[in-house]
Amino acid sequence: MKQEELEFYIDAYGKDLFSFCCCVTRNRQEADDLYQDTFLKVYELGEKLVITTNPKSYLMGIALNLYRNYKRKLSVRQRIAGVSVSLDENAELIPMEGPLTEEVMIVREECRIVREAVRKLPDKYRIPILLFYMEELSQAEIAALLRISESAVKTRVHRAKKLLKEKLEGLI
Repeated sequence: MKQEELEFYIDAYGKDLFSFCCCVTRNRQEADDLYQDTFLKVYELGEKLVITTNPKSYLMGIALNLYRNYKRKLSVRQRIAGVSVSLDENAELIPMEGPLTEEVMIVREECRIVREAVRKLPDKYRIPILLFYMEELSQAEIAALLRISESAVKTRVHRAKKLLKEKLEGLI
C-alpha cells in the first residue's frame, strides 16, 4: 500500500473508524491505540490488502479483529497472572464547551444515558447494535464482519434493543 492510499483511507474513513473504536473499547485511550493499530495493520498488509467493495466496513473489520485479539490476550493474562485491568467506564467522549441552554443540556443528558446503557451491554450485543445504528451497516455486512449468520445478527440487534428498552424505561 502506498502512502497516498493510506492517507486517503485516513481522510475518508478515519473519523468514523475512531468513533467506532471509542464505542467498542469504551475508553478513549484504548480507542486511540486501536485506531492507530488498525491503520498500522492496513499499512503492514500493503499489497496483500485488496479492498474491493466497502472500505469502511473492511477497516472496521480489521479494528474489530484487533480488539478481539486484545481481549483474548487480556483474558489469558488475567487467568494466568491474576492481573486485572480496569476500563474507564466514565470516559467522556464528547467535550462540553460553551454556554448551554436547557434544551441542549437535556438532549446531552439523554444521549449520555443512552451511551452509558449501550456501553454496559455485553460485547455480543453492543458491537452489532453499534454497527447497525452508528455505522449504518446492513445485517449482511455485519454478519460478514462478525463472521456469523444474518439471522444471528438480527437476533442480537433485537435482543440488544430489548435490553436497552428495559434499562432505559423510565429514565428518558
